[in-house]
Amino acid sequence: MIKPERLRPGDKVAIVSLSSGILGEEWAIHKLDIARERLEGHFELQMTVMPNALKGIQYLDDHPEARAADLMDAFCDPSIKAVFNAIGGDDTIRLLPFIDFDVIRSHPKIFTGFSDTTSNHLMMYHAGLVSYYGASVMNNFAEYVRINDYTLHMIQNTLFHPQPTLDIPSAPYWYDDEDEKIWWKPENQHVQKKFHPEEIGYEILQGSGAVEGELLGGCVDVFLQLTGTPIWPSLEQWSGKLLFLETSEEDMPCDYLKWILQNLQAQGIFDVIRGVIVGKPARRSKYEPYKEVYRRVIGKEAGHPELPILYNVNFGHAEPIGILPYGLRYRLDADRKTLTLLEPATQ
Repeated sequence: MIKPERLRPGDKVAIVSLSSGILGEEWAIHKLDIARERLEGHFELQMTVMPNALKGIQYLDDHPEARAADLMDAFCDPSIKAVFNAIGGDDTIRLLPFIDFDVIRSHPKIFTGFSDTTSNHLMMYHAGLVSYYGASVMNNFAEYVRINDYTLHMIQNTLFHPQPTLDIPSAPYWYDDEDEKIWWKPENQHVQKKFHPEEIGYEILQGSGAVEGELLGGCVDVFLQLTGTPIWPSLEQWSGKLLFLETSEEDMPCDYLKWILQNLQAQGIFDVIRGVIVGKPARRSKYEPYKEVYRRVIGKEAGHPELPILYNVNFGHAEPIGILPYGLRYRLDADRKTLTLLEPATQ
């Protein structure tokens, strides 16, 4: 895997909208202003917006080739050091026919995003490039009032100041997106999220000991679109990996999660991986029910009760979130309930 260079003051970063086009809507453009202030002020970067990124929901829905063109042009531009995706959505897979993997491989640079951006991460993985799961523009760089300390720490220690090894700790607080959601609208931009003390931390659903492997996975909501495509990893590629999984803010029924995991079981993925890392559910009401689904499918149906499952990890849709470098090596220690990146995130 090719590891891109870290970001330094003065570097240029590009903003793209590879899924939903809401960043270009009039009611949402204030989020771009916040992101610009952060990226150029706090992080001392130069921000550029790719030509199609602000053309709105309808245009980008009608023109996936325009979204892909922005991505390809950003990778071709030698002055651009990183590409930050605006937000997720539900149809990034439509970009696949327009992606030039040789361009990505030949012009390595930082790429971030999560959720539906899972499709883009697997495109990067297919091209052999390390990417970074987390840090979308609208969710994180444009967080109202300020970027929370946990997310900021992870951004700094992966994209700017890579460490020889990096502990991925449980965040000391959590945000209730079900009952206390702050909606994105200009009049709310000075309202800060109310975080609650984290009382649970990481949990081990099954397994023991320590395992190591490269990280591979993403948002399970997207897996149905990806399975069977050229960018879906082969069983050989899954071998020896740590599978990471998270669910979106949609209220996914337990049966649907079960069916997705059963598909992974049918592919033989649970037979060849070394461990599973599960993101904190975005909906607190699904916290306990989802645990039982993972135990049932992986431990009982797939016959792997020994496979370590680390639960309630801070990535994906339940804020605060960190950044997980994709395709790099981690250690999951089930006895200590820890997750550690074993190499620098960037060069």
